[in-house]
Amino acid sequence: MAPASRKLYRSRTNRMIAGVCGGLGDFFGIDPTVMRLLFAAGALFGFGSFILIYIVIFIVVPEEPL
Repeated sequence: MAPASRKLYRSRTNRMIAGVCGGLGDFFGIDPTVMRLLFAAGALFGFGSFILIYIVIFIVVPEEPL
């Protein structure tokens, strides 16, 4: 039996802005709050590169199906 294929989606239920961190948290199996903290720290200490990464993920990754 083949392992189930996981797909990355933006979350419809666990979202603050666009559902990116909620979707990444679901995909990696961790709390979305941890993802939000990582993105916030990356935005502050990464000279804004995480903001650009967030925007790209928002544009590229589809929203989870109903």
